[in-house]
Amino acid sequence: MASEATAPPNSPKLPSSPPPVSEATPLLEMRGIAKAFPGVQALSDVSFTLHAGEIHALVGENGAGKSTLMNILTGAVPKDAGTILLRGQPVEITDPRRAIELGIAIIHQELTLIPHLTVAQNIYLGREPHGRLPGTVDWATLNRQAEDLLARLGLDLRPTTPVAELSIAQRQMVEVAKALSLNADIIAMDEPTSALSEREVETLFGFIRQLRRQGVGLIYISHRIAEVFALADRVTVLRDGRHVGTASVQDVDEAQIINWMVGRTLSELYPKTSRPQAEVVLKVEGLRRDNSLHDISFELHRGEILGLAGLVGAGRTHVVRALFGVDPVDGGTIWLEGRPVRITSPQEAIRLGIGLVPEDRKAQGLFLGMAVRQNITMTRLHDLSRLGVIDRRRQDGLARQYVEELRIRTPGLGQRVRALSGGNQQKVVIARWLTLNPKVLLLDEPTRGIDVGAKVEIYALMSELAARGVGILMISSELPEILGVCDRILVMRGGRLVGEFDRAEATQDAIMTLATGGTRS
Repeated sequence: MASEATAPPNSPKLPSSPPPVSEATPLLEMRGIAKAFPGVQALSDVSFTLHAGEIHALVGENGAGKSTLMNILTGAVPKDAGTILLRGQPVEITDPRRAIELGIAIIHQELTLIPHLTVAQNIYLGREPHGRLPGTVDWATLNRQAEDLLARLGLDLRPTTPVAELSIAQRQMVEVAKALSLNADIIAMDEPTSALSEREVETLFGFIRQLRRQGVGLIYISHRIAEVFALADRVTVLRDGRHVGTASVQDVDEAQIINWMVGRTLSELYPKTSRPQAEVVLKVEGLRRDNSLHDISFELHRGEILGLAGLVGAGRTHVVRALFGVDPVDGGTIWLEGRPVRITSPQEAIRLGIGLVPEDRKAQGLFLGMAVRQNITMTRLHDLSRLGVIDRRRQDGLARQYVEELRIRTPGLGQRVRALSGGNQQKVVIARWLTLNPKVLLLDEPTRGIDVGAKVEIYALMSELAARGVGILMISSELPEILGVCDRILVMRGGRLVGEFDRAEATQDAIMTLATGGTRS
């Protein structure tokens, strides 16, 4: 059993007993939790503690056991072994209703609010105050209760506002309000910032810190390690269903957490090799569109990974959408392999050998209800068909080739893509473009929402593609990723290119200085 005083082999030594937020009895203790599913040992002897007024981050790769541990805590699945204690007293959590009775709530990554209902209706759904007549609702009381609750939480929301009119961050806060209306003093949050802008993230963080001051214990699950250091008091790492280590965030750094999560050092995270500069494959000159793009000019070399950095709203996505023919441009010239081209549609971009992995893979890059084979071969159906009938044997052969080459983890080619992990979904999108042997690959936030282990595989794949001569233009909001993967880095602000760095000279401070309106020293 790995305890809070135990570090994995070859890991930095931590203090034997990280100081708890409170010396009092923990709000929650999970001791020796085990759970097996057919053919899979999901959890083995896992322990976890949470104090009142603490934000405790729970991190690990997909499949590490985080969701299973939370499902046991919230009564969604039974444990096979172990003990759960609330304020020092053992409890049995047999179903979600029992968890709610005990003051335990979870806010899932996919929010469960009903858009056409109001804030108040969502908070008290199924628990509405009865009106004077049987089967009626006392709407005045309902809205007053919600208004009082929102005021106590410091939320500037009207109880009568339909949820459909709220931002994603505001919806997250309504979910929290709903949990607190159930008298929850333990709240687990699963990837709450995955769909938020930077401003919304700051708003949500302020709200979470307020809950901590009110004595709520929060379990914070995230793939974004930077958020752990910005928000959490302690961090627990799971790997392969086992408790690897727990520590105060003041006693660890990013390199240590990554080492615990994936068994690799930070220097192994970015498998980038330098290559001599080849000929230009893509040249853009004077590209402009409305008020979103202003005189965008740059070159992309064959076999180069060119980074596009900047704050949200800087215009980075507008650039790749224009290059892929999604958005029309008002002027400028694009050269591909030395000749000018006019790209007026995605079909034209594909014909020219340009592929795009979009920012939102689920909404824009995947056919979630279709199988892996169909998603991978979608752009090659004409070649795989005869007289309008798809040759399934050839289709399966092509799909299987890229499943094996990209190490896509799927039970079979018939598996629906929606059931795959985020990292494997991203590989499916990339595989689709590889079937066309692209000259240029546009990657918009290619590692968003995937765990560290899957990121390593995406980085390695990018390096392999560059070695084959593919020119890659990569957008990322994670500066360590941009610095670790790219050969050169372009910086955007307000729809303009405001600077360029070689790999050797680029630093986070220098990039952020330009991105926020400063000047390059």
